[in-house]
Order: sequence, then C-alpha cells, then structure tokens
Amino acid sequence: MLLAALITSYVVPLGALSHQPVNSQLVARAEQVTGDRFRFSTSTPKGVWVVAVNAPHSDVLSAIDQGFTELFAVAQRHGYRNHLAFSDYTVFIGRADRTHDSSGQYSPGIAVPAGQYAGGYYDQGGFIYAAGMVLAFAPSAFVIAEHERDLSRISNIVRFEGEHIILYYNDRSLYEKTADHSRGGGHPILQ
Repeated sequence: MLLAALITSYVVPLGALSHQPVNSQLVARAEQVTGDRFRFSTSTPKGVWVVAVNAPHSDVLSAIDQGFTELFAVAQRHGYRNHLAFSDYTVFIGRADRTHDSSGQYSPGIAVPAGQYAGGYYDQGGFIYAAGMVLAFAPSAFVIAEHERDLSRISNIVRFEGEHIILYYNDRSLYEKTADHSRGGGHPILQ
C-alpha cells in the first residue's frame, strides 16, 4: 500500500517537470497520432518513462514493467543484447477510442488512419484500431490505449510493441519482415 501511494504521488503534470525527460517532439508526435493531450508523466518502478492523458495507477505501471520483463527475457534467449534497459523506453497511454471489438471482447484500441491496412481485414472505414503503435526508435517509444481492467493485456501489448524496437536494434532483417502486419503475421514475433 505504501509503495502504491509513493508511485501515485510521483505522477506529476507534464508541464510541471523542471527537467522534463520526455522529448517535446515525441510528445507532439504522440498527440498528432492519437489526438490526445498528454498531461502526466511518471516512471515505472523499474524506470520506464510513462506519459499519459490521465495519471496511471500503480497497477498499470507494474503491468508495463511486467511486459518489458517478459520482452527482455525472450530477447536474451534469442541472443539479443541491445536496448534491454527499462530506461531506454517511453510508453504513452492514450485514450481508448473503443473498448470492445466487433465480437464484444474487451479490447481497448486507438483509432489511427488505415494507411497500408486500407481495404484489408483491419480497415474500419479508413482507420484501424491499434492496441499499440511504435512512435519512434530514438528515443524508443510507443503508445497504448488506456485500460480499466484486464491489465495482463497491457503487459502483452508492451511486450508486443517492444518486439519491434528490440528487432530494430538487434535483427534489422527480421524487423523489416515483421514491422508491418498488413502483409500478415502478428505477435508474438519472438517465442
């Protein structure tokens, strides 16, 4: 309980940080993609920077750390050594544009232009719902949708979006083959 109170109290409004560790161009990119205004910044217990539209609870921060823990373990099994520090990453948490998929399953997603997915399975009329999306490689960042429950899903999304970044830094050939799901394939990429 005390740890949860300490973590929650560490969440501060983004503009209030005197030594803002989050790149302002990266925040602008995330806001452009999601249409959100990211107002809060904090870090997880293991050092991942989190920028969110609403102050994230301690259980959300723990779920993010769990996703990276699983990602780093599978990356090491593959012999990857680059970009395996929690502090290498920034996770944006944007508002969910939907909370359930077409079959009624809980599946928060962010609506983004269909782009290369246009006309395909995921196309919802010019846009797709993304559980997560890589925003940048340097600094390494991605955005996920807010979750109200099923926080293990957050861990999975963090692991899956992180796979793209791990591959970018460790296996560029496999990254090129799997960076875009419009050609098929999905997660997990690394078993």
